Amino acid sequence: MADIQFPLNETQIALLKLSENLSEEELQDLKRLIIALKAQRLSQLANKVWDEKGWTQETMEVFLKTHMRTPYKTQQVKP
Repeated sequence: MADIQFPLNETQIALLKLSENLSEEELQDLKRLIIALKAQRLSQLANKVWDEKGWTQETMEVFLKTHMRTPYKTQQVKP
């Protein structure tokens, strides 16, 4: 387990104030809730960008077919 780092941020302090001895099942439930909240926020941010950029399903199809990686430099064989 990671060492505790001080000072704690506001979120960590709030979670500590709410903490109690949780069973393993309750701890897993809490982790699932936190992950679900993060996923919901990420989805909202993605939707916001989608709307701001005016993207459509067609835009996504273009993205899927577009090669956007940085090309690798060819390695030259030295004699």
